[in-house]
This record gives sequence, structure tokens and C-alpha cells, in this order.
Amino acid sequence: MPVVDVQPDELRRLTGHEDKSDEEFKDDLFALGLEFEGVTDDGAFQLEFGPDRLDRLSVEGVARSLRYQYGDARGVSVPNTNDPDWTFVVDDDVPDERPYVTGAVVRGVDLDDAALDSLIQLQEKLHATMGRKRAKGAIGIHDLTMLKGDVLSENASGNSITYTGIDPDGDTFVALDSNDELTPAEVLEQHATGRKYADLVSEYDRYPAIYDEIGLFSFPPVINGRRTEVSTDSRDLLVELTGTDQWTIDRMCNIICYALAARGATIEEVEVQYETGTVTKPDFEVETKHVSHDRIETVLGVELELDEVIDLFERSGLDANAELGEETVYEVSIPPYRVDVLHPLDLVDDVGRAYGFNELEPRYPDVGTVGQRHERSRLEDAVRTSLVGLGFEDLLNFHMISEEENYERMDVEVGSDYLGGGEPASITEPYSEDYTMLRTWVLPSLTMVLENNTHRAYPQDLAEIGHVAHRDDDENTRVAEARHVAAVLARHDATYEDAKARLAALCRDFDADLETPATDHPSFIDGRTAAVVIDGEEVGVVGELHPKVIVEHDLELPVAAFEFDLSALA
Repeated sequence: MPVVDVQPDELRRLTGHEDKSDEEFKDDLFALGLEFEGVTDDGAFQLEFGPDRLDRLSVEGVARSLRYQYGDARGVSVPNTNDPDWTFVVDDDVPDERPYVTGAVVRGVDLDDAALDSLIQLQEKLHATMGRKRAKGAIGIHDLTMLKGDVLSENASGNSITYTGIDPDGDTFVALDSNDELTPAEVLEQHATGRKYADLVSEYDRYPAIYDEIGLFSFPPVINGRRTEVSTDSRDLLVELTGTDQWTIDRMCNIICYALAARGATIEEVEVQYETGTVTKPDFEVETKHVSHDRIETVLGVELELDEVIDLFERSGLDANAELGEETVYEVSIPPYRVDVLHPLDLVDDVGRAYGFNELEPRYPDVGTVGQRHERSRLEDAVRTSLVGLGFEDLLNFHMISEEENYERMDVEVGSDYLGGGEPASITEPYSEDYTMLRTWVLPSLTMVLENNTHRAYPQDLAEIGHVAHRDDDENTRVAEARHVAAVLARHDATYEDAKARLAALCRDFDADLETPATDHPSFIDGRTAAVVIDGEEVGVVGELHPKVIVEHDLELPVAAFEFDLSALA
């Protein structure tokens, strides 16, 4: 969970509640869901909170939430912005792996030591959370007075900087915390920060870079140049963010801008010129979501008047309008810095916090049942215990996989009737090419583990009880789901008989009748493969993996394996 250092004196100044004691602040912060973890050597509160409220990664964000809690602020607030004077030109050489940029110009900010420390902390916390350690989004903050624009692109108007890609051994610059002129490749080799983040760009043919008329001043997502370093003397700033996802870096930019606006800064828009067109940033669009009055009352367990609900929304920093009809529904406006409101229940949570969870009267649920473990969970534990007793090492792999691993490398055709051949339940917009679908069987996951552990000692006897799924239009969800038991034996003398013996012992533990009639499967050797028939129903396969599969996974020993549906042992 993220931990943020917050100076109580800064909270007093930013909230306007100079008379608040530290203990009163702790109680108020706890009501917001921020848990007090301790005090730093310089007296700052260490606050732990859920990673959903990323707008509270700074003292400015925490103070904003407290002002709403105290009733000093209400509803959605959007900073006024000045027209753009700076343009970010995105040229053809930008690496395809990191194509997006956004930003803002911030003028008139008052940066004392506390404000600068807070800004740096916010930048690094956003990197670690929303930016996925800079892989998805990275922030650069520069002293605007040290930049000179408007030369590098014929298409740019006014002041411009250019986001481009450069050769790793191309232009040099002096990085932060350095006195040496280094190329980007040298930064990755010689600079401490460069070595820390080298893996983010080391595979790129061209490295991301940002230029002004003077030259290279930023090497995202690794490090900024020393020339534009921000200090307490800086009053005008340029904020630039690059990343792999436009939505993510836009929201990170909004959080930065709101924090600086709380320090009295004026936000100035910038234009971003892509090949496909020009867009204006930052994106302060107010989004809306809907939630019904009945749902709020049902989830919270309290009866609320319509005006009371609207008041609670406004005290949460939201705006709401009631739409009356057969069902009262609220259209709720969400400020640009709130990246956590994804579902109507998030709105209910805000209403509950504004109402005060401590004010809710506890009551027994209107059900007459006693909680207990699900029978499937009991069965899984029992089967897992038996597998460990048979000498297997229990594994837990991801349920998601790629089509290449699930089908091609196991020599199974998509849509075939073989175990694992079902139509995939695919991800529409996968985050990674390694995880594009839910696996249809478990053995591909186990063979990947074997492939990644060829340097380990043998024998390697591995087992997993895991989730599988495939498309099935007869199901209400169009996806059939199950739990499978799978095991592999990788050793110099692994045979069909070894796998069958372990399988038979497992079935005996559960008084299940096992039969193994001969069958065929493309992942297994013909003549050394059998169907797993338990209590008269065919539920899986057992045999020796085919040499094609073994070679495909760079294995040098034979592998025997089995897989079947867990429910057969129930």
C-alpha cells in the first residue's frame, strides 16, 4: 500500500485550519480512509491508503479532501486555464513503443522547500503506481525559463519543443545529478538512475528524447537534463509526460496540475501535434456516471432524502443532478483528477464516506444461513494434499496465457475436440501479448515452468489445480469455466506408466474408479496416450508428451503428464 509523507503544518496552511491539532488531523484523516503509520524524523505524518485515490499522493491532494470533509469546498472544481503558447511536436522518429505525450505549462507557482519536496514525492509516487514504475507513464518537470522553443519543426507555431527518437549514441546532454556530457546509451551505463531504468528502453532501436532549440533536455522515461532542473527559485514550469497509454498520462498530468494549482499556480494549456492532428492538453473534461437512489440506500443500509444525497455528493467533491422517473437516478459529475471512479459502487462509497461509515447502525443480515467453506474448496485442498503426498510440487500459475502458448506450442488446433482445443475466451484489448486469453487447459502453464527451469536439478515433478475456460454459446456467460488437475513428471526415465501410477493413486484416495482406454492427442505420443475415464466419464488425458512439444520448450528430458477435470473426484 502506498505511504505518503505529509507535514501537518502544510495541512494546516493548505486547509486554512491553523487551529487543528495533530490528533484531530489523525482522526479526520482516518475518516477519509488514510491510516496513520508513524512520524518521520522531521515530524511528517506517514499515511497509508488504498491505491485507488492517487489524487491523495501529495499534501495538496490530502488537504483538498479535508476541505471537502470540513465543508470548506463543495462540488466539482476545475482550474481555469490560459490559452496555449507552447506546442509539443511529435515527429516521425518517436519510438513506436512509447508514442504518446501530454503536458502543461504552469506559471506563478510558489515553490518553497516544502512545496518542492511535495512535488517531487508526488512525481515519484505517480511513477510507482499509475505509471507502473515509469513503464506506462513518466513525468518530467522543467524550469520553463531555461527552455528556448520554436525552431525544430516547420509545423510548430509559437514556442515549441519536439518529442522524437534518437540514436542511443547520438546527441549528448548533462543529466540530473551529473556534470558530464553523456549520450543516452552512456547514461544507461554510467548514471545511477540510468542503470535503474535501463530495462525500459534498452531494447528500443531509437530512444525517446525531447528537444528545444538549444538541444536535448529530457530523456524520458529515464532522466531529465540538468539544464532545466527545478529549484525553489523556479516560478514557471513545463510539465511533460510520455507513455504507452494516452489516458494514463493525461490523468497523471491532471493530478500534477491540480496539486500545483493548490499552490496558487496558473495552468496554461499546450498543443500536442500528432501526425493525425492537434489536441489541446491538459484534458480537464468532467466525466459523468450514473447511480440509482435505491442502490445507494441498499448498499449503505440507510434511508436518505434526495437533497441529502446531493449534499453528500457535493461534500465528496462531486456534483449530482437527480433524474426523476420510475427510478430516481443521479447523474454525477466527476472531476478530472479522480481516476478511481469506474463503477456506480465507487459513487456509493463516496456517499458513504461523506455520510460517515461510523454513523451507520450495525445490524444482522436478513438471512438465516451459516457461512462455511465451499465444497469445491474443500475438494481442492484434499486433492492438493494428495498430490503433495505423491511427490509433486504444488504450483499456482496465471489463469491468462497467450494463444501461442496455449495452442501452437502444444501442437493443438483452435476449435478442435482435443483437451485444450476449445475456442478461446480472448481479451479484447490485452495489456500484454503474453496474456491475451484465458487458458483452456493447465498443461501449457506447467510446460512453461519446465522451460524456465531447465537450469534446476531433476527430477521435476510439478502439479497444479487451476482455472480453465473456453467459449461456449450454450452458457449464459458464453464461457464455460472449470477447475482442472494437471501434473508433469520431467526426468530421464519418465514414462506413461509413471504418470498413470500417480494418477491411479490419486483416484484411489477419493474412491474413484479409473479407466485408461487408448486415445490420441496431438500433444502426446501415439501409442503412449490414454483417456482419463473416472466413474465412467471421460474427463482428461494421460501420457508422454510428444517430442515436438518437448523440443519446442527446449527440454532435454522426457516428460509424462496428465490432466483432468477436478469435479470428477467430487
